Amino acid sequence: MEDTGTGTTEEARPDPVLLKQPAEGTPDVVETPRALRETSDALAAGHGPIAVDTERASGYRYSQRAYLVQVRREGAGTVLVDPVALDDRIDPLIEALSDTEWVLHAASQDLPCLAELGLKPAKLFDTELAGRLAGYERVALGTLVELLLGYRLEKGHGAADWSRRPLPQDWLDYAALDVELLIQLRDVLEQDLRDQGKLAWALEEFEALRTAAPAPPRAEPWRRTSGIHRVRSARGLAAVRALWEARDTIARQRDIAPGRVLPDASIVQAATVLPTDEQALLELPVFKGRAQRRIVDVWARALRTAAKLPKSELPDPSPPHEGPPPANRWGDRDPAAAARLAAARAQLTAIAEANTLPVENLLQPDLVRRTCWRPPEDLSPDSVAQALRAGGAREWQIGLTADAFSQALKDAEQ
Repeated sequence: MEDTGTGTTEEARPDPVLLKQPAEGTPDVVETPRALRETSDALAAGHGPIAVDTERASGYRYSQRAYLVQVRREGAGTVLVDPVALDDRIDPLIEALSDTEWVLHAASQDLPCLAELGLKPAKLFDTELAGRLAGYERVALGTLVELLLGYRLEKGHGAADWSRRPLPQDWLDYAALDVELLIQLRDVLEQDLRDQGKLAWALEEFEALRTAAPAPPRAEPWRRTSGIHRVRSARGLAAVRALWEARDTIARQRDIAPGRVLPDASIVQAATVLPTDEQALLELPVFKGRAQRRIVDVWARALRTAAKLPKSELPDPSPPHEGPPPANRWGDRDPAAAARLAAARAQLTAIAEANTLPVENLLQPDLVRRTCWRPPEDLSPDSVAQALRAGGAREWQIGLTADAFSQALKDAEQ
């Protein structure tokens, strides 16, 4: 029998109840200013936290905008808002959701596109993060709802093209279900965290997530092309860059996901073969297709540009790496740093296990590596705490780890 972490065994739990539609039915989508005002007034008159979710079209569109916003509050029910139909003018909803705790699942995925609409929480509760801190091994929304509330959500449309209009009814049912039980799940997880003495930790994490600055743009985003490791030459990398940039321009102009314009695998293949003219390019598998033949001149032009670059303008095959090198190279490059990392990881793993936490939530792995690669000079707990704080660690994390981390660094030096 599997222990679920809540004192109930897998064998003892009854079969979950399958939910295909919300208990009160799926509401009509809000598409007009009048409907938005009415539903926003109802939300403002409700009580308690507000469950929030969004649906995007990441695999279909270039933008990461929200194509549907789902909101639910006790006393008001569920509201489905189409920001596209409203031309993103949703001031009544912004006003209704202000100064209220929001409940989201995996909030980091939704907060950026909500912020684009002017929607920003004054207080946050993330049920996925709460589940991790509470010690649950699987924290998908459906898994936690089934485990803690006894319901199974009808799933299957998360990766759909939510830019499609009109939205099918079964998609709307799915979207409404995503906020149907979010408040109840929040309440159960909050009590679980309180019982474990972890609620203060969670509140600190939620606030850090709510106030986190947007990630800065990557200096060379083309280097994240899947399979680029197979391109060995600087000239080949120049071809990857040129094709990636040409694709990105088309994708942005057409609002199409870049991979639908030209797959990464095709970029890498072209950069490996380096065809010298359009005919040679058309011999490659993907480029034989009708869609690619129509714009083959774009790809050929990009390849010609890369081929003509002087050596001084070619990308560096081994660009400088920000921060420490990959940990698997430490043994050769800096054995002392490798020893520090091994000792620190052992200590942190023990602390995480003692507190029923994922070790990556105890301290960010990148922060652990950076601290071990360039540790404080005196290795004292205060100095380690200062280094962790400067790296973005929260106070609860520092309180749990600074002494042990300091001792691990000292032990590795002996």
